[in-house]
Amino acid sequence: MPNLTILAHIQAHPDHITRVHDALMALIAPTRAEAGCIQYDLHLDTSDPAHFFFFEIWTSREAWQAHMAAPHLVRHAADTQGATLGVTVHEMTQIG
Repeated sequence: MPNLTILAHIQAHPDHITRVHDALMALIAPTRAEAGCIQYDLHLDTSDPAHFFFFEIWTSREAWQAHMAAPHLVRHAADTQGATLGVTVHEMTQIG
């Protein structure tokens, strides 16, 4: 089975950019230590300081689903409630 690639766009509310930034940064170390995590990189849009982007590669959809239920993700959701304008997640499979 091929790896699962996740593309996650996070748009912070303009009044909460620092809060969202700090919360996203706090996800990196514990997520990279999770079983099934191959790559987990956070990016910031060079023209929009409120637009963050995660590029993730997981060994399987099941590993990613376990990540989504991990305690640090649950805390993150509570910590950023009301601080984002939207989150868009794409599940992708590399084909070339």
